Amino acid sequence: MFSLSRRTALKGLGTAMALPWLEAMAPAAGIASRPGGKVAPTRMAFLYVPNGAHMQEWTPEQLGADFSLPRILIPLNPYKQDLLVLSGLAQDMARAHGNGGGDHARSMACFLTGVHPVKTNGADIRAGVSVDQVAAAAMGYHTRLPSLELGIDPSAQSGNCDSGYSCAYSSNISWRTPTQPVPKEINPRLVFERLFGNDDAEQLSERRRRYNKSVLDLVSEDAKHLHNRLGVNDRRKVDEYLGSVREIERRLVAAEQKRIEEVERPDDIVKPEGVPKDNQDHIRLILDMLVLAFQTDSTRIATMVFANEGSNKSYNWIDVPDGHHYLSHHQGDAEKQDKIARINLFHVEQLAYFLGRLKEIPEGDGTLLDHSMILYGSGIGDGNRHNHNELPLVLAGGGCGMIKTGRHVRYDENTPLNNLYLSMLDRMDTPIDELGDSTGRLDRLDG
Repeated sequence: MFSLSRRTALKGLGTAMALPWLEAMAPAAGIASRPGGKVAPTRMAFLYVPNGAHMQEWTPEQLGADFSLPRILIPLNPYKQDLLVLSGLAQDMARAHGNGGGDHARSMACFLTGVHPVKTNGADIRAGVSVDQVAAAAMGYHTRLPSLELGIDPSAQSGNCDSGYSCAYSSNISWRTPTQPVPKEINPRLVFERLFGNDDAEQLSERRRRYNKSVLDLVSEDAKHLHNRLGVNDRRKVDEYLGSVREIERRLVAAEQKRIEEVERPDDIVKPEGVPKDNQDHIRLILDMLVLAFQTDSTRIATMVFANEGSNKSYNWIDVPDGHHYLSHHQGDAEKQDKIARINLFHVEQLAYFLGRLKEIPEGDGTLLDHSMILYGSGIGDGNRHNHNELPLVLAGGGCGMIKTGRHVRYDENTPLNNLYLSMLDRMDTPIDELGDSTGRLDRLDG
């Protein structure tokens, strides 16, 4: 019987195009046995949104399996049985603890670390190691990319962004060491080249532009050779995968061409070429890159930031011209609260798009979503209060059968969010004793 290594790639000039999971592939190293004797890699991603949420229209009224999704979470209805709404969790280390203002900076720096960041706007930044980087250090060798850090707004490493806190805190969610944040990649083209190129991403991108070549053109001969050796099911999977890649490339080219043709506004100059001006296009292209990364097992660990913490960008395309941060300080004004809810709803719609993409891709005995753990949320509860308890959190995906989804679960007030991270690391086969302010494992994830 014809078999393939999990690391098999279609190769061409400067290109190594990883493949999705196929029936012909032998079990890969680092994939543990799961319930029912099945095998599949478990993925873990953390998606962050700034400025909290309008919690009155976020939190379900009912607990357990018999719950209804409120207004902001309605886009997740098709995936209700694939997610947990988690209430009651907190990030205590994002609170002031004597350091005064700076809740936005502390929220992002603390979200995945559970460590109170040092208040400074100089070079002496210090937070903690984030959960994604704990996992990457332990198991990142199984994949070509130990982890993938993505976002929409650029990362900063200096400057004063929030009441004396460095911009590094409010624009970086992933921390490799307490003093080394991991910058986000915001250019979909460069993420694409990183996933499929053997060479430097920028050099490869320029080479393809020069010769007007698609990544599929470069691997076409290798693809034909492989296609003839695969079974019927695997041929269909490869054809669907290559079609998806072609469509993403088409959208990348369209976004780049649009930027070339449009007259740039001064506030757009900082965006690199290839970054879509349309926010939804940008978000969805980045999320598509993350789907490809998981589908090809290029990485099993990722972060994605929808906007830097404290972001005051407007959302004109959903008829919200006001700044996001400005609106979050609504002081009970009903009109402002409605606009905040609409921004929250827009972001959840993008999450629903991502979950749909994961769910439509079959893999082994399930789907990519079945084999993933996707945490979506914010380090602030109500933006008006700047509280760090009752955080808006959704955990999607079955974690290879180790998470019982389709429920709203409430925990005791101020239960550390980092307790969830210990439980997620257990399911990634990278258990540790403590992380940040954790006090133990989070119970009831498996029922």
